[in-house]
Amino acid sequence: MSIAGDSRTRQRPAPEERPVQVTATPPQANGTPPAAIPDEPAPAPPTASGGPRPHGPSVLPRVLRAALTGVTRSAAIVALLLAWELAPRFGLVDRTFLPPFSEVARAWWGLVANGQLADNAQASLVRSFSGFGIAVAVSVPLGLLIGWYRPVADLLNPLLQVFLNTAALALLPVFVLLLGIGETSKISIVVYACVWPILFNTVSAVRTVDPTLLRLAKSMDLSAPRLFQKVILPASVPTIFTGIRLAGAVSIVVLVAAEMIGAKAGLGYLINASQYNFAIPQMYAGIVTISVIGVAFNQLLVAVEKRLSSWRVPATR
Repeated sequence: MSIAGDSRTRQRPAPEERPVQVTATPPQANGTPPAAIPDEPAPAPPTASGGPRPHGPSVLPRVLRAALTGVTRSAAIVALLLAWELAPRFGLVDRTFLPPFSEVARAWWGLVANGQLADNAQASLVRSFSGFGIAVAVSVPLGLLIGWYRPVADLLNPLLQVFLNTAALALLPVFVLLLGIGETSKISIVVYACVWPILFNTVSAVRTVDPTLLRLAKSMDLSAPRLFQKVILPASVPTIFTGIRLAGAVSIVVLVAAEMIGAKAGLGYLINASQYNFAIPQMYAGIVTISVIGVAFNQLLVAVEKRLSSWRVPATR
């Protein structure tokens, strides 16, 4: 290497270095000089409660978002009630057969005050929930059995298809002839109508479990009962509850029809008697009550479904 090259190398300016701040630490016990520790960033100032300052969104935007969601969901119902109120008043429909909603609301409050609505609603709810509960207790185990064991499905499927395609209301005279016009026939027709949605949705739920889950479970050498308990049953909950919710709506509809034919109490009896007496506002009050009960029952089933399937990861949108 030449001297000129060395001089050029020595004359090249060194890059400017930023000074590093160090914090002095006391010497160690063995006399070793302390190591330089760079300064750490200062911690965030504490809040009034003494903890770190929260970084999450404030409560106000979430409250506004919830209020906006509630308004959006109830807008259609409010529009329907408004149209119901204004159409008879402006002569768009005959208010004799479709009175304004305010008159229906007054009639509903009158039925509440004299106790008729409570008595009839209680009679209908007892019949509907009894038939619905029996249908769930029978259909879910039977559907799991049919879906899990193929020979049982091959044996029962033709018979089940016959009953599935036979309307419950078409068999109502048969139930009345065989069981009379008492409570037994009404509960039995509800059971018959609710069994099929629950049964076939349960069978479909068992047969459509993700094959990947089954392969993973079998690779862990799970026994058949453990496989059914840990994989099949949890994965089937959403589809089973779809059938249960359908059956909940069917139970009320079929029961009201049965009460219109032969009953001395119930919402169907109230609607039918109001029609015969030409008490049209009371008739619509009974119809509105049935709708409210149906919506409340469906929301209850949705809450139970979310409780039982809380392990599922919600889908991102």
